Amino acid sequence: MPLTAPPASSSPAQSALIRAARQQEVTHTPVWFMRQAGRSLPEYRALREGIAMLQSCRTPELVTEITLQPVRRHQVDAAILFSDIVVPLMAVGLDLDIVPGIGPVIAAPIRERADLDRLPELTREHIPDITESVRLLVAELGPTPLIGFAGAPFTLASYLIEGGPSKNHERTKALMHGDPELWHDLCARLAQISGTFLRVQAEAGASALQLFDSWAGHLSRADYLRYVEPHSRAVLSGIADLHVPRIHFGVGTGELLAPMADAGAEVIGVDYRVSLTDAVTRTGGRYAVQGNLDPALLFAPWEALERRVREIVAEGRAAPGHIFNLGHGVLPATDPQVLSRVVELVHEAGAR
Repeated sequence: MPLTAPPASSSPAQSALIRAARQQEVTHTPVWFMRQAGRSLPEYRALREGIAMLQSCRTPELVTEITLQPVRRHQVDAAILFSDIVVPLMAVGLDLDIVPGIGPVIAAPIRERADLDRLPELTREHIPDITESVRLLVAELGPTPLIGFAGAPFTLASYLIEGGPSKNHERTKALMHGDPELWHDLCARLAQISGTFLRVQAEAGASALQLFDSWAGHLSRADYLRYVEPHSRAVLSGIADLHVPRIHFGVGTGELLAPMADAGAEVIGVDYRVSLTDAVTRTGGRYAVQGNLDPALLFAPWEALERRVREIVAEGRAAPGHIFNLGHGVLPATDPQVLSRVVELVHEAGAR
């Protein structure tokens, strides 16, 4: 027998997700999944057939439908805008593509000071389609909040310097240490781009904003503090006047949780390598937490998965606020029915 969905809120501001982010009382633990819209859904694959990824991200009608698909199917507590962290880089004129099976590929990497001239500041005039997509979604979602997002300066810089995804980030670290002035100038430009991308989404109606620093876990704490944190702080402080909850997430960032939270977030994202209990301790119990089921456990027998979900919900009760999520994105081969079942379980186990 299916579990009863939690009562709907009257507005996004009073939704369980936004209230949890603000450390307010909730009726249930809210849940959404990173990459909840995407390849795990057959309706997504059907809709995207023959359409390039970046074209999908820049077509408001497609963005709207793709973003809504997991909300309809899974009854999650939030939608996240279907986009990609390189969309604003494309919008300012960089020659790039998202290659299936590889990821973002930059035609002419940025490695010298002259290359900065190819990276102008982002303005809202560059991304009218993002404004339109968010407005369409907010109208459709009603009381369900929409999360906007952007890539953090370090992660964007790594793509630009390496020319694509990298396992070791050797060119990135070489430039960071070898030419700190160029590094900081590049990251300052990227902070402006990310901040504007987030601002446009919030001003169009997004109720929360997430800054993804996907590759920050490849850094030592000292390097993070010296070369990265000031630029992430610039992004997050630059949108503080919008008064929407800010979520800061990275992969493999257990040693960086405290400075990432202190950079200007209301919610600290926790990947699956660190328990929520430890995350609360490391951040001084001052922040809501988001996470942190290992995406691979969605392939485990239900009994094992259920046990782990209940453990995470229980751990989250010790935090000032808890948003259930994965410790990284939904894997493409995930069974959508399992995701729906996890949502039901979180709502049941997290009922107040």
